[in-house]
Order: sequence, then C-alpha cells, then structure tokens
Amino acid sequence: MNEKMRELGCHRSAIRELFEYGKRRRAEIGDDKVFDFSIGNPSVPAPERVRKTLIRLLTETDPVALHGYTSAQGDPTVRTAIADYLNRAYDAGVDANLIYLTAGAAASLTISLTALLNPGDEVILLAPFFPEYRVFAERTGAKVVSVPADPGTFQPDFAVLAAAFTDRTRVVLVNSPNNPTGAVLTEASVKRLVALMEENRAKRKKPIWLISDEPYRELVWGDATVPYLTRYYADTLVCYSFSKSLSLPGERIGYVLVSPRADHAADVYAAICGAGRALGYVCAPSLFQYLIPDCLGLTSDLTIYRDNRALLSRGLRDCGFRVVEPDGAFYLFVESPEPDATAFAERAKSLELLLVPSDSFGCAGFVRISYCVPTDQIRRAMPAFRKLAESYGLKRA
Repeated sequence: MNEKMRELGCHRSAIRELFEYGKRRRAEIGDDKVFDFSIGNPSVPAPERVRKTLIRLLTETDPVALHGYTSAQGDPTVRTAIADYLNRAYDAGVDANLIYLTAGAAASLTISLTALLNPGDEVILLAPFFPEYRVFAERTGAKVVSVPADPGTFQPDFAVLAAAFTDRTRVVLVNSPNNPTGAVLTEASVKRLVALMEENRAKRKKPIWLISDEPYRELVWGDATVPYLTRYYADTLVCYSFSKSLSLPGERIGYVLVSPRADHAADVYAAICGAGRALGYVCAPSLFQYLIPDCLGLTSDLTIYRDNRALLSRGLRDCGFRVVEPDGAFYLFVESPEPDATAFAERAKSLELLLVPSDSFGCAGFVRISYCVPTDQIRRAMPAFRKLAESYGLKRA
C-alpha cells in the first residue's frame, strides 16, 4: 500500500476529528448538551428555488438524460450559463470552453494543483489556511511554503511574502473570504500581490500561477467586497463551490476555470482535463449540474449568519475573549488565552464546547469557531463560554 495514504486515512484533519467526536458525544449525552462549532456545515436551508428546480428536473426531464453521463468536463449549456453569469456579475472575462465542472471545491483544487505542479515545485500558502491545502499540494510532490499573514489585519505581510519567492515557486494559493479568519483580501492587497507575482515572473522568466479558492465569495458582511481575480492577473485559476452559497455541501458541485488571458490557456485547460481524467474526477453529478443555471446568483438566507456573527462575537467579547472581526465566511478566529491553542481547545471540550485549534491552519495561538449553526445553539453555549473565560481569569467587558 501507499504508506502516505494509509497515514492520511488513519489521522483525519483536526476539524473532522472534532466533528466525529461531536457526533459520538451527542449520542452519549444528548444533542442539546454538546455545542459543536467545529465544521463549516451550513445550517440554513437551501433557497426555495433549489427545491422547485430539483422537483421540475426529476418530474419533467427524461430520466435517462437527467441521470446519464455529461461531457467529462461538464454539460456545455451549464458551462455557458456559468460563464455568462460571471461575465455579467463581475466582468470576469470568462470563457465557457475553459470551465471544468467538479465534485465540489476540493476536487477543483486537487485537479488544479495536479495540472500545474511537478515534484519539487513550491506552493505559497498565506497562513492561516484551510488544512487540506497542504494535503492537496504535497500529494503532487510539491513543497508547501507557509507565509504568515499580518497578525493585526490578516492581510498578506508583503515583506515576508516577497522573501518567500524562489526559482521553484509555481503557485500562490489564496482564499478570500478566508477560512479560518473571515478576512477578505482588499483590492489594495490584491494589487500588491499581483505586482509582486509579476515582478517575480519577469525576473525568473517562468510562470507563477494564482489559484483563487472562492467557496465563500457571497458570504461577506458590511461594506466588504471580494475582487474577482481574473481581472487583475492573467495567469489565474478560480476554484468555486456552490456548497456555502446555496447550502449544498453534501451535493459536491463546483467548478474550476482558467482565465482566457492566461499564458497558453488552452494547454492549461487541457492539463485540467487531463488531471480530472487521471484522478477519476470526470462528469460531476449530472442532476446538480442541471440545477445550476436556474440558481446562479442566488444564496441562502445569509442574514442568519450575519446575525449569528454579531451575537457570538458580542457574547465572546463580553466574556473577555479577543475576537478577530471577520469580513466574510462564517467563522470567528478567537485568540487563545494561553499560548497552546490545543490545550485551550481541550479545556473547552471539557465544557462540551468544540472549537478547532489553529495549529493545523498554519498559525498558533487561536481557535476557529464556526457560526453557521442554529442561533439557539449560540445562546445555549454562552454559559459554557463564560465558564471557560472565568477559568482563565478573563475579565468581562
């Protein structure tokens, strides 16, 4: 067997370990006694149009066609609908012939990294980052270079980032809005990042690819906006999932697109198709492909997440915790009262609070708290959070 794969199978991510622990614990002591903030599993129902479209597809469409294979890269009419929407909404300059439909953003990322990387290449990740990025990148034989963000803003620390580029740098992977911090890359940060990448590309005369992972694109709060990166940098791939915007995480539907402005865009897309073939990621679930055109631009009721964010961040601050105010996604990044975030998370677990320590995100000293949970869970959890704060001698605001 492949020893590395066996090791990955035996040791789940910290997020998944907590999620599985929570399921076991609820079975032991009851659902209402466990406060699981571990996983980004939307609690808000999908929009009504999703249900109606699925019913129409299932009752009015020839079942052989509905459930049959599409083209390996996805149905052409669906890819055209996606391109048309992105061009209207973001002036993205997208070409339907450079879109590949996938079983969610994880497949998009794995395909993209497999298509672009060779053993020995380097991938720059802006920490903190989603832990599976490391797994996806290292599987190709590439090396991960973790670059810490500015701890005050969680925007890139450009002095550190500039020093991270080498002759082997092939990919910079960004995630905005960010999991776990909720930070959104500002337009100013995007322009500085692009300038740095173009400078290094010219200096080394080798392509450097920008991969933008965007499952939280629509989940933004206040005045925050998410720049569409194909407008700023030619050699860009965008990975997207409908899991968060439409509350469909279990249906695994998304896409990867190659910017038409990219150097040798057609060859890169061919590599995307080849990677999909090699990994067995061909023909994304057809029923949910056909759902997409009727639901582009829709979201679930995001006001619930916005209200949860306000309720939880205010409650934690009142307890004395320092909270990083998020601009998007549905996570709070909370500073641990002790240097060892894992020890802090274990103490929280003793109060049935399931919080993810930040170490696996490439950053020490924080926990991630997912607030895409029923609002009532946040209210019921606050006494436990107060006990946790008091155990560290934190002073209530």
